[in-house]
Amino acid sequence: MMMKQALYALVILTLTMLCCQVSAQTGVHKLLKKMSTKKDSMVVRGVDRRYIDIPDQPWLIMLRGNISQTIVSMKTNGSVLDEEYDNDTRLVTRPSKKIGFKVGYRGCGIGYMVNVGGDKGTRLTLGATGKSYSLNVRYHSFENSHPDIDMVSDLLTEEDLVEMKNVKLIDPIKVKTLLADAYYMFNGKKFSYAAAYKQSVIQKRSAGSLIVGGMFNYTDINYAADSNGDLIFLMHGLGRVKLWQGSVGVGYAYNWVPCRGLLINVMAMPMLTFVNKLKAYAYDTNIEDMMEDPMFWNDQISYEEWDKWYYQNVRISPLGSETFNSGVSISFDGRVSVTYNFGRYFLNVFGQFNNIRYHHNSSHGYLNDWFVNSSIGIRL
Repeated sequence: MMMKQALYALVILTLTMLCCQVSAQTGVHKLLKKMSTKKDSMVVRGVDRRYIDIPDQPWLIMLRGNISQTIVSMKTNGSVLDEEYDNDTRLVTRPSKKIGFKVGYRGCGIGYMVNVGGDKGTRLTLGATGKSYSLNVRYHSFENSHPDIDMVSDLLTEEDLVEMKNVKLIDPIKVKTLLADAYYMFNGKKFSYAAAYKQSVIQKRSAGSLIVGGMFNYTDINYAADSNGDLIFLMHGLGRVKLWQGSVGVGYAYNWVPCRGLLINVMAMPMLTFVNKLKAYAYDTNIEDMMEDPMFWNDQISYEEWDKWYYQNVRISPLGSETFNSGVSISFDGRVSVTYNFGRYFLNVFGQFNNIRYHHNSSHGYLNDWFVNSSIGIRL
């Protein structure tokens, strides 16, 4: 039922946007009005109007700003020339700054943002929210050329470790994430998720709700390039990872209304990841062969000369891929929102944090993804 209502809401939004370019003399306008009326009744039905106010204006137009960051940690250990090492590679994007817009109708909407600073990337969001449910989809892609590599080994001098901190990859590490979540609120009669995160309705009195939710995550981490042969070697031949994860959880959300027009929301949900599939792409490198060349250990040349020799000779070759089930793990979904309504206008700031974990043989890691959105909007 929840999925049916969400799809119905998205259909209304799509048809409305298309209808803006179609003559009102066609039957599309009448069909749209009929579907909009039904959607309006779905929003109002069963809501306690003492706690939740339904604005007469169904449309929302927002100008949005976004700051986001994604951190991918990949840890492994092993030995080179009988010397043990621990390697912790962190892909930390510079906080990305974006501006854009969002158009919504009664809790469903579409938003798009363009990059204006930080690491380059794209972000697209889709969402649909009703009285007791919320569905959201977010796509994010970025490239990172400055991984934070933290390696502990007697093979490396202190000067070598400093140089590793300043490394800039010729071929950047590419990361893509697709995150979809769905929630069901047990107290949808008095508590509104849409008031805190969609601004389609207004919370008039404080209320909370027990929430159950599910989340799907797809992540693609790819650094398979000849120039990254040393990183692939340290990761035991791992040059690309794809993750599919499905999680369910139970949490709680609370809408606090300290004064007229102001709403503060806090939501927390620990989640159990029961689908944790990992596809590992293996690559062979010629790093061990290069170690037998005296040039590899030549400390009489500059780093620039050594890099030139290295990049001219390093090579990788694909060996194939294999899919594993990483087992059950614990993740976390947390959100905070502040909204102020004044007449037909509103201001909103909200943030979200997701933690996703994986492991494969001696390699393991996590993905932390957070963002903060700020919006100013008007109801039409």
